[in-house]
Amino acid sequence: MASRIKRTMLSPMYLLPDRAVDFATGLWLSGLTKEIFGEVTDKFLELLLSGMDWAFALSKGYRKNIEGFEGKYLFRTADNIVATSVVFKGSNMDVYDNAIDDWDARVTFKNAKALWSFLFSQNQDILNSILANEVEVDGNLNYIYKFGFMARDLAKRLGMGNLKRRG
Repeated sequence: MASRIKRTMLSPMYLLPDRAVDFATGLWLSGLTKEIFGEVTDKFLELLLSGMDWAFALSKGYRKNIEGFEGKYLFRTADNIVATSVVFKGSNMDVYDNAIDDWDARVTFKNAKALWSFLFSQNQDILNSILANEVEVDGNLNYIYKFGFMARDLAKRLGMGNLKRRG
């Protein structure tokens, strides 16, 4: 819903080249930039999803990632204290602060740093994250790869293309 409203209000920005829009998006998302490049906090997932929502609203190039894509994700902590659901449908992204039951992919993570490592590691090395017991994945792995691609694409558009795994 938010993406549709943002796209309507920000439609004049469509006249700008993608590079200019990516630069403006980076300025608006300075909190996300700090989370991706600096210290990872518990706000990481919230800021990442907010950043993706803004980028989908502002950038035609980034929005191509969800054109014709439908998928439902559930991100949660192992203790179920944090649960966030993301639904992609009709070229829109909706975020919910609760768990959905009919997910296509579910990611259970130990902490925010584990989720960061999982999404932004070189070649999105799912196996290493699973073997280290940092992340548990259920459902279709193709959806996990798709989400990881969108997260890394956003980081690249914000000028942070060369991310290294955090120790």
